[in-house]
This record gives sequence, C-alpha cells and structure tokens, in this order.
Amino acid sequence: MSELRVAARYAKSLLDLANEQGTLDAVKQDMDLFGNTLDGSRDLRLLLRNPIVQHDKKLAILRRLFDGKVSDLTMRFFTIITQKNRENALEFVAPEFLAQFNKLRGIQSADVTTATPLTPELRAHVERLVQDQTGGQVLLKEHVDPSLIGGFVLRLGDRQIDDSVRTRLNRLRSTFKENPFQAQL
Repeated sequence: MSELRVAARYAKSLLDLANEQGTLDAVKQDMDLFGNTLDGSRDLRLLLRNPIVQHDKKLAILRRLFDGKVSDLTMRFFTIITQKNRENALEFVAPEFLAQFNKLRGIQSADVTTATPLTPELRAHVERLVQDQTGGQVLLKEHVDPSLIGGFVLRLGDRQIDDSVRTRLNRLRSTFKENPFQAQL
C-alpha cells in the first residue's frame, strides 16, 4: 500500500480520535508544528524513510524533538506509527491531517501567485472573492513569481484561474503563430 494511502488512513484515525476526545485544535497545532519541522529538516525526513535505522531509535528522536511540545495524543500516535513500522508515511500524515481538518471545518484552501507581494487590502479582497465563490472560510497561501510580470494565478481545489500577463502574452504569441494576418488583439 502506498505511503499516501497509509498516511490518509492514519490521519483520518488521528482526526477522529482527537475530535472524540475534544483535543482537535491541540492536535491540529501539533500537526502544524510537525509538518513545519519536516519541511525545514531534510535530515529528519530522510531519517524517517531510512529502513536501516531501527524503529525504536526513530521514536527516541521523535520524542526528543517533540516531547513537551505536542499533546499526549500526538506522542502516542508517533509511538503507534513506529510500532507498526510505518515511519516512512509520517511525512505525509501532517499535510493529509491538515487537509482533512480543513474539510471537516469547511475551510477552503487557495493558492494565489502574483508577480509582487499582495498588499493587505488586495489580500482581503482576494479572500472575499474566494469566500463568495466557495461560501466558506478561506485559507489563502501567497506565492510570489516575478516571471508572471503582472496579474495573478489563483488555484482553488482543482480549479485554476490564470489571469497573468505572462499567460496573456503566450496566448497572443500563439494566435500570431497560427494566423499572423488575422490575429486579433
């Protein structure tokens, strides 16, 4: 079974148990911390994937890193994962947990890429537009890509709205290549 499917199942179990025990917000913070730690540490990701390192050593490292910083439920979760020899799926558990948490809470995740950083006013405007489209709360992630020249690219779920100057120029270039005499602006 792929690590992604395993991670999805473990994340769902952790989400359900945390919800049952009333510690969902605390576990969400734990998964934020865990995910950020993994994103910032290539060595930790490689260690968790390494089949040569014994499982109890991996658990000892997880305990040293997170003991006192995460809830008891999260520490027990790490223990179960290592006992089941599924440490290689741990790097996918945090993002999967957060995705399932957002779905449970009705939070829509959106990515907006612009040529320059968004101003607070423009950011609020984009959030309102997305909220109007989805009818729910929005978690907006910003990215800056100067190659867009101007405009924006908005990704919302499996939809993408590309209103960048770069894309407009590429369309115009294609139109001229296809029929240079009848190209319309």
